[in-house]
Amino acid sequence: MTKSNSHDSELRARAEAVIPGGMYGHQSVRLLPDDYPQFFSAGRGARLWDADGHELLDFMCAYGPNLFGYGDAVIDAAYADQLTRGDTLTGPTGLMVELAETLTGMISHADWAMFCKNGADATLMALMIARAHTRRTTVILAKGAYHGAAPWCSMRPAGTTPEDKANQILCDYNDVASLEAAASAAGEDLAAIFAAPLKHDAFVDQVLPDPAYARRARELCDAVGALLVVDDVRAGFRIARDCSWSVVGVAPDLSTWGKCIANGHAISALVGADKARRAASAIYATGSFWFQAAPMAAALETLRRVRQTDYLEHINRLGHRLRDGLAELASAHRLGLRQSGPVTMPLFLFEDDPDLRRGFCWSSEMLKQGVYVHPWHNMFLCAAMTDVDIDQALEAADGAFQSLRTQIPHLAPVEKMRFLIS
Repeated sequence: MTKSNSHDSELRARAEAVIPGGMYGHQSVRLLPDDYPQFFSAGRGARLWDADGHELLDFMCAYGPNLFGYGDAVIDAAYADQLTRGDTLTGPTGLMVELAETLTGMISHADWAMFCKNGADATLMALMIARAHTRRTTVILAKGAYHGAAPWCSMRPAGTTPEDKANQILCDYNDVASLEAAASAAGEDLAAIFAAPLKHDAFVDQVLPDPAYARRARELCDAVGALLVVDDVRAGFRIARDCSWSVVGVAPDLSTWGKCIANGHAISALVGADKARRAASAIYATGSFWFQAAPMAAALETLRRVRQTDYLEHINRLGHRLRDGLAELASAHRLGLRQSGPVTMPLFLFEDDPDLRRGFCWSSEMLKQGVYVHPWHNMFLCAAMTDVDIDQALEAADGAFQSLRTQIPHLAPVEKMRFLIS
């Protein structure tokens, strides 16, 4: 029986009238297969229910915030309990101090912490602090790296000016020579090198950091007194219980955090070393809701779970089971499936698929069988997932691979991707 999507369709029609484009940003499904739901009604553990009530095993985890499961009872209780006492107040509660103490105790390079709401807030503050600290303007970024939706780093030109991206030099991720050339071009004006913890750009295979590249970034910053910034908003606490570059033995001066640090409650953070403390106190950065107490209570409980449970080992084990199982199934169906990135943040792309027609077909077939995967963006595992969930995903993948094999000769180009995929 074909699933009904009538309520989702109705909501889309209503949204078109009152929301620009019907939806915006990463929440828009315009660049996903046509059968993907736009609206959802509930989440529990590792599962979502769309607006029409269809249950889905969710490998997007809200694009990262879900680390311990949607609706975790203990984390949500900490949030709700604080709500009864106060949330947005004239000033912060003592939870802000406790949370800063907790983060600086967990992140080895951190001596201080500041809090905001989104990853883009944190990366913008990092940029401002680097420029205040060095009294310079130029920053180095990797081509294609995502650091938020503010004008200085927006991936799309609409609504931005060339001046928004002035004083930026691009390099190739993991390419030491390219990084050195960028630093040479910056000369004595280098304020910061921004680095993603791994190459997790959309549409292309993920690439883990080369230790030599990470070390060279550190050396180049030290040589001229610039700051090294690791943007850990997406990968934080899914690779290590410390900054993600701790696995390659390189400590940044600043790192940005968000997504999962409060298991979906709205808070992000910037942490830094003592050398940047004075500049951090000099910039002006604030927001009406940046000091909310309830998300801080949720973050404290989430971080306690990060420290005291085997969640990371658990999702790593499940991630390896998923990766190995998918590789075996794809081979059995004579399909070239590329899996890249950490097993806790998987990305699936197909060989011989320049416009993603195979990826779109396979993802749609997975959706029909109750598993939500993404055809071109990295995904996430959460600690609420179980071996039963991985079994379900692999069973769905087997059927989806089989269906893809039969459809390959008839697949039409994915026109909506034509201008994005080279």
